[in-house]
Amino acid sequence: LLIKTIFLCIYIFLIKYYLTNLMKTYLEFERNIKDLEEELEKLKDPFNKEGLSEVETKKISQIQSEIDNKLKVSYANLSAWQKTQVARHEERPKSKFFIENLFTNFINLSGDRHFSEDEAVIAGFAKFEENSVLVLGQEKGEDLDSRLKRNFGMMRPEGYRKCIRLMKLANKFNIPVISFIDTPGAYPGIGAEQRGQAEAIASSIECCMSLKVPIISIIIGEGGSGGAIALASANKVLMFENAIYSVISPEGCASILWRDPSKSSEAAKAMKLTANELLKLKIVDEVIKEPIGGAHRNKEQVVFLVKELLIKNLNEFKKYSREEIFEDRRKKFLNIGKEKTFKIFSKERDLFAKYNYFSFIKKMFLENKKKIIVVFLLIILAAIFLI
Repeated sequence: LLIKTIFLCIYIFLIKYYLTNLMKTYLEFERNIKDLEEELEKLKDPFNKEGLSEVETKKISQIQSEIDNKLKVSYANLSAWQKTQVARHEERPKSKFFIENLFTNFINLSGDRHFSEDEAVIAGFAKFEENSVLVLGQEKGEDLDSRLKRNFGMMRPEGYRKCIRLMKLANKFNIPVISFIDTPGAYPGIGAEQRGQAEAIASSIECCMSLKVPIISIIIGEGGSGGAIALASANKVLMFENAIYSVISPEGCASILWRDPSKSSEAAKAMKLTANELLKLKIVDEVIKEPIGGAHRNKEQVVFLVKELLIKNLNEFKKYSREEIFEDRRKKFLNIGKEKTFKIFSKERDLFAKYNYFSFIKKMFLENKKKIIVVFLLIILAAIFLI
């Protein structure tokens, strides 16, 4: 019995070990890193060698250092389209992961009290640092079954109405709201449209804007269209370094503008959907730096960073009254895209110095010299005959 138990444990360990390494997903620009990591795993494999020699230990160290350097260089120069691919990475930490690792005593609440439950969003009350919070998380799922169950993170009207119901409850009891955004967009199905998808999104935005408790939204992966902003109309919008936030997907934009989805890379660049671009436009308030190689390579570090930022922002709003929190959010959104006052006259230079009218007149005279002389002579002749 003991021998059977030992063999069973070894068998389970082997399956877990090989599945972990075989199931790794690599993006197109990570091909050279894939080769190095495969070589590293072969050296580390305890079932291929009896033990690790000194030479192999040094080689492992050398390869690991090479991987880190390549990841650092690759991820420091990602294009907008490559960041879109990272934001959609299968192994990227999802809302469920953050809920399980950041909060305690989480109570999952279901249903919109009108139609049904929507599994695409996880919603409920929990404890964060011994304080009550409402947590809303758009969840894509981790494998095929869970993705089908979660509808790939695309919420239906009942999902938004569930969130509205809970946000109003949180507002009544003065409980802060924390939302995790990760969706390609709201579900565009016929049933969803028949049940009022557009109205549900608009009502969710209206509800967010009317709350008198702080709302903190974290864009952890994809922030697609109204499906994202419905839960991200917040006092503070935090965004992961390799996340995206846009009105439409790059593929959708390319299909509309060029009728060619293969131009997604050009569309992604033009749309300015990356964290740094959105920070410049003041659409997001803070960018969360990711570990080397993306959030999916060091999930523990990512949890720590998010926890620190949540504590900082929640403590900041403790100094505000309910009315001040509401006014802060209103002003934030009214100021997005606001242009500077237009001025006709420059403070540094006068009108003539700026536009240089004398140069313009001189240029016109030289270009039309013959015509001007002819006109001048005709005027003189006309004057002589009239006299």
